[in-house]
Amino acid sequence: MKTRKIGQNGRVVSFIDIGTNSVRLLVVRLNPNHSYSILSRQKQQIRLGEGEYEAEEILPDATERLVFVAKKFTELASTYNTDEFVAVATSALREAANQHEILHLVRQEARLDVRVISGHEEARLIYLGVSNGIHLGDQQAFFIDIGGGSTEIAIGGEKNYHYLESFRLGAIRLANLYTPGTGPVSPDQYRKIQHTVKDAIIHSIQKIRRQKPDLVIGSSGTIINLTEIAQKAYHQNENTGENILTYKDLRKVIDLLCSLPLDQRRKVPGINPERADIIIPGAAILDMFMKELSLDVITVTGRGLQDGLLIDYLSRMDAFPLLGELSPRQRSVLQLGRSCGINEVHARTVTSLVLELFDSAKELQLHIFGDLERELLEYATFLHDIGSFISYTNHHAHSYYIIKNSELLGFNQEEINFMANIARFHRKRSPRKKDPEILELDSRDREKLRILTTFVRLGESLDRSHTALIQHVRFSSVKQDAIHLQVVARGDCQLEIWGVEAEKKGFEKIFGKELFLERIQTPD
Repeated sequence: MKTRKIGQNGRVVSFIDIGTNSVRLLVVRLNPNHSYSILSRQKQQIRLGEGEYEAEEILPDATERLVFVAKKFTELASTYNTDEFVAVATSALREAANQHEILHLVRQEARLDVRVISGHEEARLIYLGVSNGIHLGDQQAFFIDIGGGSTEIAIGGEKNYHYLESFRLGAIRLANLYTPGTGPVSPDQYRKIQHTVKDAIIHSIQKIRRQKPDLVIGSSGTIINLTEIAQKAYHQNENTGENILTYKDLRKVIDLLCSLPLDQRRKVPGINPERADIIIPGAAILDMFMKELSLDVITVTGRGLQDGLLIDYLSRMDAFPLLGELSPRQRSVLQLGRSCGINEVHARTVTSLVLELFDSAKELQLHIFGDLERELLEYATFLHDIGSFISYTNHHAHSYYIIKNSELLGFNQEEINFMANIARFHRKRSPRKKDPEILELDSRDREKLRILTTFVRLGESLDRSHTALIQHVRFSSVKQDAIHLQVVARGDCQLEIWGVEAEKKGFEKIFGKELFLERIQTPD
């Protein structure tokens, strides 16, 4: 696929994923400043694979549903002035004997060219979509996505995969074969599904065991819905902040679902009623993988193939050169900042100064924070002025809201809340014990916040004029009742000096020592 360059007004691309169970639409505006904006996400169940695996072709009713939804989605995408469509189809069309007739019909009726992708390509795109939204660091992960007609797995790290596989195992496929009717699923029926799954995955299980992944990440509607049922049934009053599914809970959910006829299954709290007839076979696939690999817990994500299509598209564009060089956290922070039009020069200047304050303070044992705190401080400082996108007045409060409610990929909600609070208190006043914003933080994070926001307030003051007059800053020495701050400046930086003077009182309250400023002048 060859992509075009982005014009002055940006470029709108619509991605369509035609799966065995559902069709998904993602509409994205690619901006000239190397960011992108999600304009619309849509999903419609069509059951394209219903009855296919017995007939070996997609049935007329399913074809009609596909064409109708494809037309509606292309019409919707056109209202956003879509410049280009990228459409792919997976298992159902991949295996259908009447594939070419259906693709021709979709081309005629919906004016949509669809590319049927292989199982390995599907696994690669799912890996791209999921791994680019999760902070892995140096860890290796096992990825699993259970679709309607196939299951894809991958093993890889934050930037590269080294194993991909696709299995002809899916929730609709197995439901068609093993769970007809509307009654409960008997133990014998369930064991038959398990044996089919085990026979299909046994050779790959041995390869996965040898890789020894550090964690497991699951995507797809089946895994998400199983997690939602488990949360409703067993953890309704808990707020863990993590989207996880334990093997113990999975087995409880399976036993519950198998014991119920279809009409009662649809009423189980947390279940998607449209999945009630296929969720047990889907659960059996996850059950066997977790059992055979001795997995106690799986982390669940809503990202998948659709997101992988976007990442794959961006990776082929000259306008997104940093896509492969940055971590998911770095990318999502940069993406958010640019999409809100931050002053990137000022943001980078303040961030650099704040990190110098953090590092020099640690050398002098003014704090004992580590790499994680430094990383979150860096990202929060880069985004501290993002609220100006709404209004400069009270932009610190707007910054808090934007960060807290943005989809910052690679961060958990506690980390997002912490960064939002750093931005919230970078100006005006320091955080107070009864501030509603900080009540969501635990006592340890509240103490961190008091210290780290002090560094941000100083850093912001040191670029008050937004002209990068302060080149370097560091705490040079600590005495019994005094801390010396050394500033390397060029030109007239009186505004910055006044800014630091205004922060002295708050600094001294936090550290219990008087702050003395030493200015070193460099040639302009």
